[in-house]
Parts: sequence; structure tokens; C-alpha cells
Amino acid sequence: MLSVLEVKRKLPKDFIENLYNLYTPVMVDKILSGLNGKRYVTLRVNTLKYTIQDLMKYFKERNIKFERVPFWKEALIIKNQTEKQIQELDIYEKGYIYLQNLSSMIPPLILEPRPGEKILDLTSAPGSKTTQIAALMENKGYILANELDKIRCKRLEYNIEMQGAKIVEVSNKRGEVIGKLYEGKFDKVLLDAPCSGEGTFLANDARTYRNWSKKTVTELSKMQKKLIKSAYQAVKNDGIIVYSTCTMNVEENENILSYALKELDLKLIDINLELKNSVKGFQVEGQDFKKAIRILPNESYEGFFVAKFQKKL
Repeated sequence: MLSVLEVKRKLPKDFIENLYNLYTPVMVDKILSGLNGKRYVTLRVNTLKYTIQDLMKYFKERNIKFERVPFWKEALIIKNQTEKQIQELDIYEKGYIYLQNLSSMIPPLILEPRPGEKILDLTSAPGSKTTQIAALMENKGYILANELDKIRCKRLEYNIEMQGAKIVEVSNKRGEVIGKLYEGKFDKVLLDAPCSGEGTFLANDARTYRNWSKKTVTELSKMQKKLIKSAYQAVKNDGIIVYSTCTMNVEENENILSYALKELDLKLIDINLELKNSVKGFQVEGQDFKKAIRILPNESYEGFFVAKFQKKL
């Protein structure tokens, strides 16, 4: 276990400086502690194939210790198993469970997909949120899961089949063009945007942050603006867009919201989900983004940002 000082020394200097520009020193220490080491294995039950009651019984019989998750009854925190050990279980091989960080489960819950709706998952690989949405919809309705990268698209297709998500169609196109191709077709759109991944940093694993740079953040923010415009085009009037990233800077979060509110006919709406390890979005250029939430990293959660829009009539 690294000290906060050791974490500071390992992570990129510009990233650390940005944290101090955004948060109090006490909050920065809390965040850096959350980026310190390994996280617990977390997962959700695939309700298309299994139940949480059966899953808890299964784990108890095998002395697999777990905790329930306050914000969602279908998720568990595993206390005494590694990811590899869980992957060796028959319930994993059958698609009864899905290994997924708790923060990653939150955007689909905020999207609130309902059976019978038409949903677009604009940047969907590897399918964590896509298959979660299908389960929330009880496999009733339609989901278009788009992914640009062909290799990641194959992984997406594999996970969709494994989870039994029968209402999903996979698309292999640039996310920026989807809005024009499917203008006004969807009730709801999830844009879990490609991002710099600051919320997933682990100080003792250089692979999680070695490619990070301020330049990359700026380049990604340009792409995110194009993607949210595409999401806006694809959603129906009065429809819902959920924007999320697993990063912590303003440039990829509040600045994208600011762009969307200025350039697109969207309004931010409240997020009705109680999370203890979250703070409200920041004020940027006189605009208040308190309706958005930032999930702070800890031993069970990655750092995340989530906002919910409604397209005006």
C-alpha cells in the first residue's frame, strides 16, 4: 500500500496539479488514496439468466464473501476473490454474471431504459453497459450498440451473445456519423465517451497512466463534442441523453456540458441516485453544473463523471 506522497510521485505531474486546481488539499488526498492500489472485484448479476438471490446463495455455499451495493440490488462487491478466480467459476462461463466496476454500472441506471424503448449506445465496446441496458429492458425493445474499432467490436459481439442480450444490433461506424444516419430515431442515448481515463489510474500500475498527457485530453475533448452532437441528432425530441466519462478533469466533463448547452437544444436534468462517494459538478465560466455528478475513486469505485440531458421539444 503506497502513501499519498508516493502516489503523487508516481502519477503524472500535470494530472496532480490539475487535481489541486479543482479540489481542496484534503479532497485531493482522498482521491489519491483511491488511486493507490488494487480495487475489489465488483460484478452484477445478469437478470436475463439468473437472480441475485441465487447468486448470493451460490457464493455463500462456496465461502465467497461479498457485500451488497447500496445504490443497486443487482450488484455485489467481492471481498476474498480475484478477478481471475471469479472468471474460473461456471456461472461466469455461462454468462450469469458480468464483471464490471460499480461506477460503470451507474450511467445505465441514470439512463433508466424501459422495456420496449429504442436505445442507442453510441460508443459501446466491450458491452458492459450495453448488456446491462438489455437486462434492464428485460430483452424487450431495441438497442443499437455502435463501436468504431473492429477488434473491440468482436469483443462486443461476444459479450452480447454470452449475456443473452437478444435485442442488440451491433454497428461498426464512426460515432460522429450515427446521428445523421439515425436522426431522431431513439428514445434515449448513452454516450459513455472515449476519454483520458484518469478515474481508472492505479499508482502501482504504470499501464493505466503512461499514455496520459494534457495534449491527449485536449484531443479527446474535441472528439467528445462531435459525439455529443451526434447523440443529440439521434435522439427524439424530449428524449434523454446520458453523458459519462471515467475521467476527472473539467475539459472532458463540464466543458463538454457547456458546449452542449450553448450549441445544442438541450437542458440538464437532475440525477436521482444517492451516492455517498460523489460530489456535484463544478461551476465553469459562470455556468453551474450541480446537476451532474463526479464519483470519487476508492477501493470499490473508479472515478467517473455523469450528466443527464433532455432534448427540448
